[in-house]
Amino acid sequence: MTTRQSNILEILAERQRLEVTKLSDMLKVSKVTIRKDLDHLVEQGLIKREHGFAYLSSGDDINNRLAYHYEAKLKIAKAAAATVQHGEIVMIENGSCCAILAAELAKTKRDVTIITNSAFIADYVRKIPSAKIVLIGGDYQNEAQVMVGPIARRCIEAFFVDKLFIGTDGFNSGYGFTNNDHMRAECVQGMAKQAARIIVLTESQKFSHKGAVCLLSTGQVSIVYTDNKILRETERFLKENGVTVNKISID
Repeated sequence: MTTRQSNILEILAERQRLEVTKLSDMLKVSKVTIRKDLDHLVEQGLIKREHGFAYLSSGDDINNRLAYHYEAKLKIAKAAAATVQHGEIVMIENGSCCAILAAELAKTKRDVTIITNSAFIADYVRKIPSAKIVLIGGDYQNEAQVMVGPIARRCIEAFFVDKLFIGTDGFNSGYGFTNNDHMRAECVQGMAKQAARIIVLTESQKFSHKGAVCLLSTGQVSIVYTDNKILRETERFLKENGVTVNKISID
């Protein structure tokens, strides 16, 4: 993917839906060039086009979320992976940063076992020879490729880990970390009960969003790995509530 195509995805992630002519103006390229870029992104299943407009495919499809801000997510994931020891058992919930983390652990750590409710993560790392995955069962959500529901919660109760890695859809100082799906939020809450430390991996822009339901309170989270564009007041609030904030430079 070219830098310009990545920029298109980032713009659509912010604007949701945009005219093709507007994209052309914003990126200062011809309409012919922008249409070629959009055709490529349509072929990859990342966007859709309709009546002169372009918009992202399903926002819950993790393949789409992996495609933009990838380099920032990779840096965040690598920093978080450095905290995991050889031979450790960790729990990882669904999400684009978390998928990259799982791949990084499988590539760089010996005998690490990953317990996850994410069928996407299991598939994402399956070709890495050293990958060891325990896939939690449950009700399958097609777009997110994740297991949720009462069966998943019962499976989770069989495990105890030192570290649980999760993503987030948003943050609010009154409610803490938030999510857009109550079934996934419920599953994360079950995972949190089985972990000594909860570690959030997220881009700083998520702190300006607010999900539909509470995921975890601020005080439940031990560490946040994010980029260095996090707002000072947000960083200060997290630290005041006992959260260690690790900022990764993406400049």
